[in-house]
Amino acid sequence: MTTPRSPHAYFPYIDGLRAIAVASVVLYHLHAAWLPGGFAGVDVFFVISGFVVSASVGLRERTSLPSFWMYFLARRFQRIAPALLACLLTTTLAATLFIPEAWLSEHNQKTGRFAFFGFSNIVLAHNANSYFSPITEFNPYTHTWSLGVEEQFYLLFPVLFWAWSFGGRWRPVTLAVCIALGVVSLVHAWWLGTTDSQAAFYLLASRFWELATGVVLYQAMACAGRRFDTADTAPASSWKAAAGIAGLCLMAYGLWTSQPESFPIPGALWAVAGTALALGALHGQPASVWPVRLLSAPPMRFIGAMSYSLYLWHWPVFVLFRWTAGLGAWPERLAAVAITFVLAWLSWRWIEQPIRRSAGIRRAPRIAVVACGLLALVIGASLHRFIDHRQPRWSLSTVAKHADDWYPTTTRKKHVDACGVPQPQTVELPQGKRISYARVACDRPVDGPDIFVVGDSHAMAFGTLFEGYVARTGAHVTLYNNSGCAFLSLQPNRDDPRCEQSSLTAANDILARVKAGDVVFLPSLRMPRLVDQWIRYPREAFVAQALHADTVAMQSGELDRAIEVVSRFHDKGARVVIEAPNLLLNAPAYRCADAWTKTNPMCAEGTSVDRAEFERLRQPMLDAVNAVAKAVPGTTVFDPFPTLCPEGPRCDGFRDGRPLFFDGDHVSAYGNKVLLPGFEDAMRAAAN
Repeated sequence: MTTPRSPHAYFPYIDGLRAIAVASVVLYHLHAAWLPGGFAGVDVFFVISGFVVSASVGLRERTSLPSFWMYFLARRFQRIAPALLACLLTTTLAATLFIPEAWLSEHNQKTGRFAFFGFSNIVLAHNANSYFSPITEFNPYTHTWSLGVEEQFYLLFPVLFWAWSFGGRWRPVTLAVCIALGVVSLVHAWWLGTTDSQAAFYLLASRFWELATGVVLYQAMACAGRRFDTADTAPASSWKAAAGIAGLCLMAYGLWTSQPESFPIPGALWAVAGTALALGALHGQPASVWPVRLLSAPPMRFIGAMSYSLYLWHWPVFVLFRWTAGLGAWPERLAAVAITFVLAWLSWRWIEQPIRRSAGIRRAPRIAVVACGLLALVIGASLHRFIDHRQPRWSLSTVAKHADDWYPTTTRKKHVDACGVPQPQTVELPQGKRISYARVACDRPVDGPDIFVVGDSHAMAFGTLFEGYVARTGAHVTLYNNSGCAFLSLQPNRDDPRCEQSSLTAANDILARVKAGDVVFLPSLRMPRLVDQWIRYPREAFVAQALHADTVAMQSGELDRAIEVVSRFHDKGARVVIEAPNLLLNAPAYRCADAWTKTNPMCAEGTSVDRAEFERLRQPMLDAVNAVAKAVPGTTVFDPFPTLCPEGPRCDGFRDGRPLFFDGDHVSAYGNKVLLPGFEDAMRAAAN
């Protein structure tokens, strides 16, 4: 038998506060410059959540902890899980159809899987990119971090609040415990913000104080005799109205001035304090008090009632626009907002409301509701995995449909024919990895030198090229994954201590293995990028850096350092081949390959570049590379540029509709195949 529901009232002004919070978050995510601190709307939600969940169980009669826990969790499942499941599964399907697999999207589906169980914030806390990184804007599940914080809080809340139902002296004790834990969380957030700002932003321990503020506010008000079983409990008070206005002003100040580097402490203090002040001051005030009347206006109540669904849906809609048509112009922005409202209304009207008001669910045993909720989440996560694994077949993107043209390095199981190359073998090194390519099932003689390769991600992007070389020649290729670091970039300040250690590890391993007659191939990005997968860099800075590359390389000592390293390989009898600066595109090819990307700002300039202008810009770095080759006997240069851009006034990222590059500077699988004959000739020539 279940305990009757607590007689708590509906307070319309709270929906008005929710409306402000969700509108701030949506506006910030649509265009951050319009409301620079709008992300603090989440902090407003945290305070409201702590206050409302306390009020929802604050008048319950004393019961056992398991009964209280099941009652609370059942209500939270009923409130949160249905709409969340619908949103996550729809987002999974949309991502499968429209978002290609790439470095920019590699953490998306893992974040989504953990979001089903309220742990996406933990995944995001351990990613390399913060909430404010532009890369995070391409993960359609990023916004679920705040739901993770709340859901983890809901697991702890019954334990903290249970003694409240005992009444009497237990209530001040419960209040004191919540205050103490909130202070501990506040101090922890302040300390963690100086040591691990990403964890401080995402994790419950450093956000607990915001939710606890709402809990403590309710408890203090209840201990002071404030009522929660009716909306209008006190006559109009001018000083309370003034305090409510002050609270709204503090909120507004926080929503305008909050800065990413100050979160969660001290940045969230303004929004949290303002929300708590407004909640406490306006509670019980009649609708005649104008701040209450403003917050209780029908449009505010409507948006506030839908705030959960609006929050759920706005982010994946905005992210999908960023991946497809773009979100930089008014037509796309208006369309994104309109779609968000339609989806949110459908979710609120046909999922949230019917399930929240279901008499059958209310009468069901609480443990059954919780068990069914958990089962639904498990099924949802399984469906998510099922849909995600069908991305290569279901995707509407040409990148997924023609994966063998796009992806130069894959992890799929390969069928090995005569003279084929099976999956490369990988060995972990103290820094980075060693990847070995070897031919099997072949009786043809070896016709080419063994190659040792070390470089950044551009070396990894030659995976198809190395497979083809090994299959055709029978030679071995040993590739060092240099932890994403360039090897002899000839650019100063490119290598951090981690990169220096990784490069040293790779160089020493090569020196221990290389034989006379082997080739050491050194491909890396040696020019600044025009674009990355998510951003376009200022062209003026690119031009200025490119035109002085040779002078800078000499004056910074990078040229001498490169000569010294290459000489060490030469002294072992190896021949060194350095990759010349390769073509750079104006746009990431894979993001501009589909019809729905034509209006995307990333694709506005197209992938092609002016040939004569680019040759002028790369010449200084090419001179630096040639200077290294000239300084060390037997060193040569492999230049992919003439093959990828053989003629004409412009160089393009596509040839006959097939991609030469995956993004703005990594060669595609098809580009690898185009380069293979020339690469094979260059390796043989270097060894002779």
